[in-house]
Amino acid sequence: MRDPYKLSVGVPSVEVFRRLRTDAGLSDKNSEAVALALPNTWHGVVLHHEGEPICMGRIIGDGGTAFQIVDLCVHPAHQGRGLGRRIMAALTEELERRAPATAYVSLIADGPARFLYEKFGFADTAAHDSIGMYRVMSGGPGPRGMDAAPSAEVRIRP
Repeated sequence: MRDPYKLSVGVPSVEVFRRLRTDAGLSDKNSEAVALALPNTWHGVVLHHEGEPICMGRIIGDGGTAFQIVDLCVHPAHQGRGLGRRIMAALTEELERRAPATAYVSLIADGPARFLYEKFGFADTAAHDSIGMYRVMSGGPGPRGMDAAPSAEVRIRP
């Protein structure tokens, strides 16, 4: 039987990226931000069904010490068929092939997706005396590139 799904390396267009995220229930990102982000992808994959992009995943990072798996999403009409697992397998295979052995790879697991990620060796950071933290930038750039966030000055004494 012919596999109707074809995996390709790369990233989708800005429009397809936004559609895949929102179709899968993830938050939308504005076009300008996506246009800046996609060329900075360390490795990305898109899964097509009969030529139509229906899944994606990306790895971002500095190329040496830190990587993050992001934007993993599957169109709802194709969920439950192991496609998220295919995307994760492609991403982790590339990490194992190219990332240094001491690299730190992170991701944010929403809901039951954690069970998929655990199958690829990811563990809850809280079990290791760490917690994941995040900040969403809202509005536009404020003072010092931060969105009106309070600043703390650090002085180093000689």
